[in-house]
Amino acid sequence: MIYRLSDFQFPDSSTRLYPHNPDGEWQLEIGFGDGKFWNAHSALEPDANYLGVEISGTSLLKAQAKSKAAGRRDLLTKMPAQTLVWAVIPSSSLSRIYVNFPDPWPKAGHFENRLLRASFFTLAADRLKPGGEIWFTTDHDEYFEFALEQATQTGFYQIIQTEPPQAALETKYAKKWEGFGLRPQHVRFRVTSQPERAPHLEVHVPSAEEDMPHSLIEFGTPDFAIQLEHFEKAVYRYGETTVVLLEVLKSSNRPVHFFLAHVEEGDLIQEVLVGLTARAGDSTLVRLDRFGSPIITPGVKRAVESVTRWLEERGAKVLARAY
Repeated sequence: MIYRLSDFQFPDSSTRLYPHNPDGEWQLEIGFGDGKFWNAHSALEPDANYLGVEISGTSLLKAQAKSKAAGRRDLLTKMPAQTLVWAVIPSSSLSRIYVNFPDPWPKAGHFENRLLRASFFTLAADRLKPGGEIWFTTDHDEYFEFALEQATQTGFYQIIQTEPPQAALETKYAKKWEGFGLRPQHVRFRVTSQPERAPHLEVHVPSAEEDMPHSLIEFGTPDFAIQLEHFEKAVYRYGETTVVLLEVLKSSNRPVHFFLAHVEEGDLIQEVLVGLTARAGDSTLVRLDRFGSPIITPGVKRAVESVTRWLEERGAKVLARAY
């Protein structure tokens, strides 16, 4: 079954998501690809409640087909893994996290994009039960050593290096390296202590367009369109959140201008559209657009606030704020 963001609670619970198996261990696979790993491994975990997260829509559909064909009740979703763990998973709830052949982001300047960094290990140590484990399999030696160092740095794990599970060797990446006579490396990070409770990401799921973060403004001069045409990048900072207004776009089929905003909120990065739509009279609605299914977090609300501030700095009068 495929879950959308709006289908979850924040945080959620295994008993709500799997009412048919409320006592089953909750296991998460990050980056399940086409679903081959769990399709092979699930026979060894028949009582587990499986949740898989991916960012590829094609992979999502392939894994769903395998799950249906096997008659399993797996839950699959499409969103950034860090967001799922941060927003949806309660503390001390997962028994295991599987990470098979993640993108190693091999260039030094891209290390911050790697999943298995100290910040993730700390968050995962809170979301896993005491004694819960992260199973990590990779064909990238440098990333393997990097993950060992990052996990050790947190002080929350026992590191157990062992042979990879057979199911991990059935994936396309393992098969690729097997053809070269190589075997991937595998490690299990077992939680031995936990950090102070890691907070959950605040997520807003609007039930209607009116619930989307927005403001209502009135322009003091009629030449605001000229100002939009001469827009230059603007940066707004709010504590640990940074919003960069990158450019202004004009819709080809609607009388709407859009601000493209880059939002950095801790480890979560999103790009969202904030639209300007003329209303009856002289007012203009400034509202987050649903395009791209943005995850509505405090940082994304700040994007609407930043556009409102940009307009206010240029003479607009703010009539109402809802963000």
